[in-house]
Amino acid sequence: MRALLARVREQTLVRHLLVAAVAVVVVVAVLTAVSDYRSTQLTQMAYLATAAGGLTVLTGLNGQISLGHGALMAFGAYTTALLLPDQDAGTPLPLVILAATALTVVVGVVVGVAAARLHGPYLAGATLALAIAVPGIALHFDGRLGGDQGLRVSVPEIPRWATDTAYYLTGSDPTRSKYVSFVAWMVLIVVFVLLANLARSRVGRRWAAVRDDEVAAELAGIDLGRARISAFTVSAATAGAAGALLALWNRGVSPGAFSLTLSLTLLAIVVLGGLGSLTGALVGAALLTFLPKVVTDAGSDLGLSDIRAAELSPLVYGLVMVLVILLAPRGLVGSLLGLAHRLRRRSSPGPRPSSAAPSSATPTRTTDEGAP
Repeated sequence: MRALLARVREQTLVRHLLVAAVAVVVVVAVLTAVSDYRSTQLTQMAYLATAAGGLTVLTGLNGQISLGHGALMAFGAYTTALLLPDQDAGTPLPLVILAATALTVVVGVVVGVAAARLHGPYLAGATLALAIAVPGIALHFDGRLGGDQGLRVSVPEIPRWATDTAYYLTGSDPTRSKYVSFVAWMVLIVVFVLLANLARSRVGRRWAAVRDDEVAAELAGIDLGRARISAFTVSAATAGAAGALLALWNRGVSPGAFSLTLSLTLLAIVVLGGLGSLTGALVGAALLTFLPKVVTDAGSDLGLSDIRAAELSPLVYGLVMVLVILLAPRGLVGSLLGLAHRLRRRSSPGPRPSSAAPSSATPTRTTDEGAP
């Protein structure tokens, strides 16, 4: 049994697939038990974590700072809206999400080629310009993209096999909100498995080498531009999938949903959870999804008006961000892992002195260099 466990630990893909299988079971159990309102919150958490997962790999593993991932999500969202304009569209959700991801990959390659020539604040400024410019495209092509009002998204009918499976497991038919939430979490699990394996692969090691030392990476034969473009493209693909999920969650798309605030929100999730940590992206997405509602309800219970209770949420969110930066600069997950590592080192016994070592009472003859 120990040999089997040791072999599983060595096989990265097998280990990640086992974790994914457990995650699927947990997701099915949770979505079955919660209400429709909670399922919509879980859908929001899923699309935020999907986009933040790609961003944390881009920034934490490859060292590229992007402030335009909200704009990349817009491409996936508008693709979804164009493919699902009404109930008669009939396009299966998996194909819609794949199409949204594919289009965003093309955009990611184009932006990644330009981004590969930029570094540090110059790259952040370029992606910031992207985040500001992209929502204006919908205003310019208002006849096709709906202008300021946006487009409506119609969730297709739930497949018969999904309805039968849900009825067999739970004894009731699933609602469309729970169906969308289940699809969102399946996409999140698939994305995280792919990102986790990429990070452990030769490609991920090349990304990390470029981040750590560009000169050494280039001397080792790594193409810096190709590494940056591939990292940005993978991150853009996750943003496109997240944009498709956002459109399904919101039942519509509009330019206001993809403002600079969304890009900064994704960056805040990465900072809160920890750079380079997929678990951190999940934790940060959970905080930004559930914390505002908890704080608003607490303010209402304390007797504040609805407006003041809503204004309390950004204040608490800002305080949490400041505390995390001051007390846990590596993010919540990164700091907890570092603390666990230090505690493990303290609890482990130190090396015992060898019996062959000379006694302190016996003098030793030294050379001029000081070696015995």
